[in-house]
Amino acid sequence: MAIFLLACRPGTTASAATFSLNPSADAFVTTGPSGNLSNNNYGGAGALSLAGPGLSQGEFQSVLQFSMAGAKASFDSQFGAGQWTIQSVTLQLTATAPNNPIFNSNAPGQFSVSWMQNDSWTEGTGTPQAPAATGITFSTLSNFVSGADQLLGTFGFNGATNGNAMYSLNLTPSFSADVLSGGALSLRMFAADSSIGYLSDSRNFGTTSARPLLTITAVPEPAVFSLAVLGACVLVRRELWLKPRR
Repeated sequence: MAIFLLACRPGTTASAATFSLNPSADAFVTTGPSGNLSNNNYGGAGALSLAGPGLSQGEFQSVLQFSMAGAKASFDSQFGAGQWTIQSVTLQLTATAPNNPIFNSNAPGQFSVSWMQNDSWTEGTGTPQAPAATGITFSTLSNFVSGADQLLGTFGFNGATNGNAMYSLNLTPSFSADVLSGGALSLRMFAADSSIGYLSDSRNFGTTSARPLLTITAVPEPAVFSLAVLGACVLVRRELWLKPRR
């Protein structure tokens, strides 16, 4: 009974729930050493890449898209439809070593992640060995980037060629609204300095645990949680009151 009474004390916090998912689409795009690869699609590649402009193999950026439908359904089931809020969102990437001369070498530096307003880009099927002509390319990337996009953070990369790292994303208004809505959510990753070279595994990589992973942590709305605790406390105190005295 002491456990129930403790829950009725002021300051009680809500229990959090998490939901993790891999991208439904992702791709890297690049200029190539001289702009020669700007029109190539690499959506079917097993890797994502970031590299600053001016590096020997050119600039690289990457885009990822996630479907929030499963997360919304899960949290609605646990907390009630629309009765939850986001506590945190993290993105996990697994570094890998370049195995194709198209890529720059991994090198330490800074990179940024932004929320994209436009989700209409397509992944494509191209690979470094067989680039495609359809799907997002470096030349078309600008069509999907706008002033309404929101920066979710700038992060450091140590230049590793293996191991995973987790990045906590800022909960900006439009980004949070996308998570809550249960629709598509797109992220863009790009160099924040001229030195970084970051190659990581994509959703097409053979090892599932190495694929990009978005993890959302949610908690019930404070008012809903307070009402639930209050109801439980009323029932507990009623039982205590009705319990026969010795």
